[in-house]
Amino acid sequence: MDSRLAVYEEKMEKSYDSLIEEYATIRAGRANPHILDKITVDYYGAPTPLQQVANVNVPEPRMIQIQPWEPSLVKEIEKAILVSDIGLNPTNDGKVIRLVFPELTEERRKELAKDIKKKGENAKVAVRNIRRDANDACKKLNKANEVSEDELKNLEDETQKLTDKYIAKIDEAVETKSKEILTV
Repeated sequence: MDSRLAVYEEKMEKSYDSLIEEYATIRAGRANPHILDKITVDYYGAPTPLQQVANVNVPEPRMIQIQPWEPSLVKEIEKAILVSDIGLNPTNDGKVIRLVFPELTEERRKELAKDIKKKGENAKVAVRNIRRDANDACKKLNKANEVSEDELKNLEDETQKLTDKYIAKIDEAVETKSKEILTV
């Protein structure tokens, strides 16, 4: 791998990682504590990630249990979950908050699968844009006589191999997440 392409590989990796992070927040009918990753709670006036003020666990396949370290936070956490976009209603017994995941309908599964494919396509577009930027940078080097025609061809080939590698990783991620969603 040519060191001049390392920066572009890093950008492609970031696009892929971003997609994986997005997929972690999509709920598949099973309890996934990662859907709470973006939720912050007002903790003594400072917005604090939920995981830093409570114990989050999955006692059953379709339930998340949140146990705040301070009982006074139960209401704050409940409020934060209600205003978030996760679409679940919390229930609490004064000490523990429970989130029960309803079984996904067939229609909702198909909708989520479409959304997964769309996010995958967006990630592929990002990777292709990075390829274009890499090729443009290589052509500029060639015009400035910093690389020969042969070196330019090699750089473009390596860029295409990188692109193919990340497109394949994205396709695999889309396939895996779609299967997870569509499996009843």
